[in-house]
Order: sequence, then structure tokens, then C-alpha cells
Amino acid sequence: MTEWLIRHFVKDAEQTDTPAVRTRYGQFAGIVGICCNILLCLSKGAIGLISGSVSIVADAVNNLSDAASNIVSLLGFKLASRPADPEHPYGHGRYEYLAGLVVAALVLAIGINLVISSVQKILNPEPTEFSAALVVVLLLSIVVKLWMMTFNRTVGQRIESDTLEATAIDSRNDVITTAAVLVCACISQAAGIDLDGWAGTAVGLFICWSGVGLLGDTISPLLGQAPSPELVEHIHQKIMSYPGVLGTHDLMVHDYGPGRQFASAHVEMAAEADPLESHDLIDNIEQDFKTNDGLIVTLHYDPIVTDDPEVRDMRHWIAHAVQQIDPRITVHDLRCVPGPTHTNVIFDCVRPADLSLSPEELRQRVAKLVQDHFPRSIAKITIDESYVSSHQ
Repeated sequence: MTEWLIRHFVKDAEQTDTPAVRTRYGQFAGIVGICCNILLCLSKGAIGLISGSVSIVADAVNNLSDAASNIVSLLGFKLASRPADPEHPYGHGRYEYLAGLVVAALVLAIGINLVISSVQKILNPEPTEFSAALVVVLLLSIVVKLWMMTFNRTVGQRIESDTLEATAIDSRNDVITTAAVLVCACISQAAGIDLDGWAGTAVGLFICWSGVGLLGDTISPLLGQAPSPELVEHIHQKIMSYPGVLGTHDLMVHDYGPGRQFASAHVEMAAEADPLESHDLIDNIEQDFKTNDGLIVTLHYDPIVTDDPEVRDMRHWIAHAVQQIDPRITVHDLRCVPGPTHTNVIFDCVRPADLSLSPEELRQRVAKLVQDHFPRSIAKITIDESYVSSHQ
């Protein structure tokens, strides 16, 4: 059913990398969610009020909040699709992340409200009526929410939307909470024990736990989380696949919303090669990323001396030696400046962000390794910080 709806209501559905198509997907998902949640809210609210069940009424309010979340998501996709302007040259894609943050906050707020109302029901119990209509409505709700979970997850994965992934998790939570309400209602009817308040409390705590997790997931990209190891590896492999590229380092990726990523890196090439040819190769790599990945990449050319065997051997030895400290440490931009009494060995060393050694401690350790092995050398080391989550 999901694929049928997408084919009939999302124009150019195959072109998911296009911002306009992503917006269509997001808006369509929002409209579907609003319609389904309002229908469930009205049906559950009527049954809950008639039966006097606080857990069912709370579940109805939860569906109302879900409809509000869908409206927020709809607005988020609409705002995120606005083109770049002089004040926002990188576009407005982070509106989608903000929408996900609001959805997570609403989930948490509903969970807290449900816990409060359920505890009040435990302290001041009231009789709850059980009926076939109650069972039918709750079963219908479970079926609809299962489909909504699948629908939002499918659409979210297709357009790589954290907002829709969060909505899918929220629908999964609704399945669990409604199932818990139904089971407790059946047990209460069969055993004559009123579990309504306890069921509502358990459901509310589960929703709160889920809301906290969603907040963490949506805040992370807003704070500038590291790019995924898969993206880092893809960028590294594509750069290294070009003949003439000797190495790459200092990769940085900036995320301004889904489909709006910018990256920069240094590319090592032979210093002896024609600089015009090297520059042309770098232009080709940048264009490759833009055309085939939708990624704006800026590459810096680093010339490397390759026709001096002594420098080459020194570079290889140091690159291997620093990995005895930590396998993730790398070196780059090594050059030698010989003098009458010693040789300055100048290079950069990339320090992983979570390394126990401070930058100064790492500098001293690496300098000692170099000077112990090359007694006539003095190591001049610049410590760089790693801004990616994978070793290159």
C-alpha cells in the first residue's frame, strides 16, 4: 500500500536526491499522519470518555499530539525547502532537524502528562467500563499504527529523514502503549482488578524514555555531529581512486540539513608533476562529488616530494611508528630542511579526539620517536585534531 500511495501522490518519486521531491515526500507523509491520527484520536476519545478509562483517554490525547507532530513535520519540510538567501547562504535545511526536535519534545511532554494523570487514577480510582467497542477501537488503532510505523520508516529511509524516522519510532511506541492498554483492560475485566492507572503509568514512562532518546538523536546533528563512518570511507575511497593521488587528510564535513552537506579535504600529489595537470585532476574530483553524490567538496593540493628516497623512507617509517602510540594516528605534509648540524623534519600529526594524550604530550612522544631513530634530526610537529569518526 505504501508503494501504491507513493506512486500516485508523490511526483517524480524516484528522484529522492532532488530537494523538491524530498519536500513532496515529507509533506505527503505529514498529511497521511494528520488524517490517521485525528481519526484515531476521535474514536479513542469517544470510547475513553464513555468507559471512563484514563489510559484510553490519554492514548487519544497521545494521538492528538501525534497529529500536532505531523503538522510540525509538515511545516519543517516546507521551511527546509526554502532556497538559500544572502542571510542563509547554505540554505534552510536545518529546519527539518528543528522539526524533529519539536516532535521529540512533544513525545516527552505527552509521556510526562500521561504519568501524572495515571498516578492520579491510582490514588483516586474510578470504575472503568469494558465493552466490545473498546476492544475493536484499540485493535483498529494497533493495526493503523503498525502501518504508519512501516510507512514512515519506508519514506524516512528513502529520503534519509531523521524527522520521519523519529515519527516511525513514535508510531511503534503507540503500538506498544495501545497494546498494553488493551491487555490491561482485558485482565481487569477478567480478574476484577483495576489496572487502568498502572497501565497508564507504565505506558507514560515508556513514552518518556523514548522521548529522551529522540531528543538526543535530533539534537546531535544540530550540535555538529561527526559524519558517518560510511560517508567518510566513501569520500576517502573516491579521492584515492584517482591516479596520481598519493593520500588525503584533514577531511571536514559540514551538515546544513539533509541533502545539504559540504566537505573539504587535502589531497597529496607528487610535487614533481605538472601543477596544471594536478589542478585539473582536483577539479575533476570535485565535480565528480557534486554530480554523483550531491556533495560540494573543496580540495586543497598538497605537493609531496617523491623522488628523494631518503625522505620517502623517513615518511614511511614515521607513519608506521606513530601507530604504536595509537593505530588511528596519521601523519602528513612531511618535508625535510637540512642544515650543517641537523635536519628539521617538519610534519603534521592527526590526533584522534578521544586520545588520552593531550596535544602537547602527543607532540613530545612523537618527537622522541623520531629523534631516537634519526639522531641528527629535530622534529617540528603540528598537532591536528580529527573531525571525522573514522580512520582514513
